[in-house]
Order: sequence, then structure tokens, then C-alpha cells
Amino acid sequence: MAALRCLGRTALNVNRNILRTNICKASVLAVSQKCIHSRLIPCTSSIPSQLMGFGPRRRYALKAAITLPEIEERVLKVCKAYDKLTSAKLTVDSHFMNDLGLDSLDHVEVIMAMEDEFGFEIPDQDAERLLKPGDIIRYIADKNDIYE
Repeated sequence: MAALRCLGRTALNVNRNILRTNICKASVLAVSQKCIHSRLIPCTSSIPSQLMGFGPRRRYALKAAITLPEIEERVLKVCKAYDKLTSAKLTVDSHFMNDLGLDSLDHVEVIMAMEDEFGFEIPDQDAERLLKPGDIIRYIADKNDIYE
């Protein structure tokens, strides 16, 4: 595409096709404002993005509100997916080691699976106290400030 050239006018009539091409919007803006430059300005120009009306903006995503039954469902789903646990014996109040027959290494693997499921790390000192699925549910609810 032919480069835009300054014609000495105070404003250029820039059509939409030019804006859709790979020409930087900063160069179109600079050329259209009193023909400051006689050539295109690269995208790394010193024009602030706030003045151009585009550029990086902060967008914060809202977390979807999670409820206590959803946490319980996800915790039990992760426990059922663990190959050394039988779903017939698994309840919210069953103890991992006494009732379900897991050893300490299996307990650590279950805690790591919970970390992957919920997206945060559980410190070792807290993980030692999480001996039942109900304890994990309460811990995750406390981390997410869910009280029902």
C-alpha cells in the first residue's frame, strides 16, 4: 500500500480501509493532525496511548462465586479420581489413613491434586492437618471466604 504523504493540508481525509490495514493508528493520527510529519511514524512513537483512544487497558475479571456444595462436589470428584480410593468407602467424614487405607505419600498426592483443582498452593503445615475430605472442604471455603 502506498505510504501516506503530507499534502500540506490541516487534516487528511483518511478512509476506513487505511485504518484496517497494518498501518499504525498513531501514524494516521499524527498525519491527520496538521500534517506534522512527512512520513509514517512507527508504532513505537512517543504519542501516549491515552491520547489516541486505544492502547493497553486494565481489565479485571471477576471470579465466579463458588458455593460450599460446589467445593464439596469438586473435592469428592478429585478423591474419586484417585486410583487408590474406592468410592464406596468415600464420604466427607472418612479419614484418609484410618478409614481409606492411604499412607502419607498417597495423602500428599491427594493434596497436590486438590492444589491443581483449585489453583492455589496448600502449605505443608496446613496439609498435615487435612486428614478428611471435610477438612479440605472447610480449608478451601476459608481460603475463598465462603461461610454458610
